[in-house]
Amino acid sequence: MGRLLFVFLDGFGLAPAGPDNPLSLYPWPCLAPLLGFTPVAGQELVGPHRLLAALDCGLGVAGTPQSATGQVSLFTGENAAAMLGYHLAAYPNRRLKGLIEADNILKRVAAAGRRATFANAYSDQYFQAVTAGKLRHSATTLCVLAAGLRFRMVEDLRRGEAVYWDITGEHLRERSGADGSSRSGDASMPLVDPEEAGKRLAGLAGNHDLALFECFLPDLVGHHKGRAAAAALCERLDRFLAACISALDEETTLLLTSDHGNVEDLSSGAHTTNPVPLIVLGPAAPSFAAARAITDVAHAIYRVLAV
Repeated sequence: MGRLLFVFLDGFGLAPAGPDNPLSLYPWPCLAPLLGFTPVAGQELVGPHRLLAALDCGLGVAGTPQSATGQVSLFTGENAAAMLGYHLAAYPNRRLKGLIEADNILKRVAAAGRRATFANAYSDQYFQAVTAGKLRHSATTLCVLAAGLRFRMVEDLRRGEAVYWDITGEHLRERSGADGSSRSGDASMPLVDPEEAGKRLAGLAGNHDLALFECFLPDLVGHHKGRAAAAALCERLDRFLAACISALDEETTLLLTSDHGNVEDLSSGAHTTNPVPLIVLGPAAPSFAAARAITDVAHAIYRVLAV
């Protein structure tokens, strides 16, 4: 059955090459030799150990795909946008929370007696902000809660047993807005270079049947339309993912996809209607060959893990 490492990149779509697409301007020197392709529209590949496909995230609902409905669809396999009749931004509402609580990839894998984990590190201030009503849980956090899994904390990050959402921990050191608190940053937290973060994530994946990691930096960069920041993002992802892939054992498959597009088109700073990439590297790649929409990902995961 093997193991799966699910890397979720928020706001990472596929678009044709062009001056507004930083993903097409960056050469991906670390990742491209491993993949045999770059994340640009017009490429598709299906092989015994490699897959690149474009997934629909509009799901037959008019309008621009958004985070809440996209993430719930991705993690539950249910068409959340069709259920609501519209695309919902940011955080899941009561109805979407119900879908997550009933079933999601972490909950089902854990319920089957398999080892599941969320690799992201949290701070105490995050949960304090939620309790105070200053912040709401994202879809991924709700999945962890519904599955009854332990949250990895800053102490796990210090031990090398977690990865921060921005990969390096820069936001944890410099400011706290990203985790919902109002305190100053933690200057004592050492920065983690992308290669080390990739190795840590690969290590976690090797000890679990399903490991999930979320990075919403692409969505933040896309909203701000900063070209220098977009180039820096590509470099960070290139180094991080290449190191992670190189450190994975031969039984573990890397799965990478997104909820909607954004950073691939810096002309507007808004989400796009572009498809999102499905990148699968490892022995389970053929199991994802039939995926055409983000709702297909969860079902393919269940097939691979036999749950």
